[in-house]
Amino acid sequence: MIAIYVLLAFIALVIFSGLLTVQQGYVAVVTLFGKYRRVLQPGLSFKIPFFEQVFRRISIQHRSAELEFMAITIDQANVNFKAMLLYSVMDGSEETIQKVAFKFVDDRNFMQALVRSIEGSIRAFVATKKQSEVLGLRKEIVDEVKNHLDVSLAEWGFHLLDLQLNDIAFDEAIMRSMAQVVASNNLKAAAENEGQALYITKTKAAEAEGSAIKIAAMAEKEAAQLRGQGVALFRGEVAKGMASAAKEMEEANLDSSLVLFSIWTEAIKHFAEQGKGNVIFLDGSTEGMEKQLKQMQAMQMLENKG
Repeated sequence: MIAIYVLLAFIALVIFSGLLTVQQGYVAVVTLFGKYRRVLQPGLSFKIPFFEQVFRRISIQHRSAELEFMAITIDQANVNFKAMLLYSVMDGSEETIQKVAFKFVDDRNFMQALVRSIEGSIRAFVATKKQSEVLGLRKEIVDEVKNHLDVSLAEWGFHLLDLQLNDIAFDEAIMRSMAQVVASNNLKAAAENEGQALYITKTKAAEAEGSAIKIAAMAEKEAAQLRGQGVALFRGEVAKGMASAAKEMEEANLDSSLVLFSIWTEAIKHFAEQGKGNVIFLDGSTEGMEKQLKQMQAMQMLENKG
């Protein structure tokens, strides 16, 4: 009876030792006598006790790693990189799981190969660029790494989900010199902008002054024309008036010299009334008046002939 109990206990122990639980997000690679046998999916599974062994539990979840390394540009500048790597198993197929399980001895060796491949790709790319170009080539660097690693990672059963270059920094001396270059470029741009603004201001001022002079000249020209027309009209009306007065005096058998004498006396009266401190010397003698009348008669004869 005791032997039966022992046998039943042994059978139960064997059965329970064959039970295997695989956590969600993992798969288990099972070998038989050291050779690949099958893949166990998440949940409760059964393996042959003592013969089948779990070779490795593989996570099919996303994994991340942080990298820090240095590269050298073509002009011998040291560039320090900080990157975040996101990767995962390509898929849950049996072929892919076999690659992941047997390509590398362990996860540490796989990570070492992955990190060194990424560092090598970035260093090779940066070595062809100048320090002034590197900061603006973040996307190009990531694309270069992805293109280089796609084939290798596929052979290992993985694929690269994302690579982020969180920080790209140069040595302190280079950073100072780059800051000085930026500052000098800003000063140069400011000086150029100031010069252009001054040039525009002076150009506009000169144009405005030229326009003002042109307008003033046109106004003066029009004013001179109007003044000339006014003087001409005035002289014409005076001549008409004098001719009319002389004609009426001739019809009345009066001497036309009286008209000239009247104009001369009216002129003297106008000078006296409208004068503002100016001194005008006139010859008031009989000879002077006679001389003035003869001159005015001569002018009238010339106008009549005209």
